[in-house]
Amino acid sequence: MTSVEQILVAASFMGGLGLLLAAMLAYANRRLFVYEDPRIDEVDEMLPHSNCGACGTPGCRPFAEMLIEGTVTPGQCTVNSADMNVAIADYLGVDVGGEEKQVARLACAGGSHVAYTRARYEGLKTCRAAALVSGGGKGCTWACLGLGDCDVSCDFDAIHMDPYGLPVVDVDKCTACGDCVEACPKMLFSLQPVGHRLWLACKSLDSADMAEADCEVTCNACGRCSADSPEGLITIKNNLAVIDYSKNELASRLAIERCPTGAIVWLDEVKGVLKGVGAKKVIRREPLPRG
Repeated sequence: MTSVEQILVAASFMGGLGLLLAAMLAYANRRLFVYEDPRIDEVDEMLPHSNCGACGTPGCRPFAEMLIEGTVTPGQCTVNSADMNVAIADYLGVDVGGEEKQVARLACAGGSHVAYTRARYEGLKTCRAAALVSGGGKGCTWACLGLGDCDVSCDFDAIHMDPYGLPVVDVDKCTACGDCVEACPKMLFSLQPVGHRLWLACKSLDSADMAEADCEVTCNACGRCSADSPEGLITIKNNLAVIDYSKNELASRLAIERCPTGAIVWLDEVKGVLKGVGAKKVIRREPLPRG
């Protein structure tokens, strides 16, 4: 067989193989084709593309698919603007629905100016690393370590550290993605509906004497908040006030007024964190001396 004939045979073989594979792919495409509603792309374009997970789905695309299926409502995306959610509802011909916005809340107010540091930590400047070394140096075992793991973990610039080493959450920017909840080794963050205005900024389970020796704004389990609230709204368990949010409609600022340490606060929509008239005033601006 001449070289020309060999080339022709090889070309014919490759051409036939290509046609066979093309036919197989065309057949597979017809048999395995999965229809996708074109409205998914349209709705996806109207979502914020933050992929934060606050709606309970892995991201905006799955949320768009569920909107088309009718298993969720546009209002369940608390990150999107209200106008855009209305536009999605109008496009799909459904009710906008809604869900109360959730935000990350910190159960600690023990900044460096009110809480003692008992040991100086030297090492990798992360809360997780510090927590592995005798709890991180703070006198209170449950205290925020102030090294900003939550700040670093937040992709939405919703957390910044204040001058006393405490994270502050920007409610407007927070998407309730939960990254700060996972990042905090002390488990001080939780996701809460913004309607939970009554808040205990403490997690210490120490007895009153021990707790107050380490932090000036700790909950000392005095019970005044419980006594001043409707029955069952606040109970004292393990040296700590516990708020029953299933009775949140009964909550009022009356519960915070006699708290001597200011551990229990009212989160006002306009004024921010409010303490009761009985709370000791914190005027110190410099860190407490190391104990």
